[in-house]
Amino acid sequence: MEKSLNRIHTVSDPEATYFLQVSWEKDLGTGFGIILADGQCAWTGTVSEAEISREAADMEMKREKYVEELKKALIAGEESAGKYNFAVSRDEENMECHFSYERKLKDGSFRLGSVKLQKVSSPAEVVKELIGYCLDCLGRLQAKNEHLQKENERLLSNWTDVEKRLEKCVESKEELEADLYNRFILVLNEKKAKIRNLQKLLNEAKESAADAKCTRDSIAASQMATGEENDYDGSTEEETEDLAQASLPS
Repeated sequence: MEKSLNRIHTVSDPEATYFLQVSWEKDLGTGFGIILADGQCAWTGTVSEAEISREAADMEMKREKYVEELKKALIAGEESAGKYNFAVSRDEENMECHFSYERKLKDGSFRLGSVKLQKVSSPAEVVKELIGYCLDCLGRLQAKNEHLQKENERLLSNWTDVEKRLEKCVESKEELEADLYNRFILVLNEKKAKIRNLQKLLNEAKESAADAKCTRDSIAASQMATGEENDYDGSTEEETEDLAQASLPS
């Protein structure tokens, strides 16, 4: 069985404090029980599933939406503080009280429901039960808090380990980048040296080719000049012979 316990104040006497416990099976829409206590007196009652359906129909509200409003009014507690009004009307003669709950609006309010509660003959037992419920809740909260604390410590420890690993990864990355950069510079310098050597060899080859061409041109020019001299000498000898023959008596 699910239970909730909240502290409420009534519209007629805001200084008065009541403790409202609501209990239900599976879902609030299937009906619920109510215990109302002020520390001295206590009242109990139930709201059936049929009564919930009738209240929803009377207000022309979908049943699911009406049940959600009931949850907010009777269970949500501090989350819905100031959004709902509560009223308690005691009937000491019949040992009853009329408990009603309303949703606040900007210009008024509308009644969500009401229930007649019967006065408990031994309110001390009810108060004892409420205190026991509070202690059980406190114990569960403490256990949950301890679990969360341990989980938080575990996560913090894991985060510290991850942070250390991340720092090592960053250091390794920086070392690797520095090593790769140094290697890159080394390879680049080697490439530059090779390019300079190749450029030097190319220039030397060009110079050698130019020198060879000049040499060939000089040789060709010399050979051409020598050939022309030989031709000239040959023609001169022939002319001398012709003149000599012409001067002989016929």
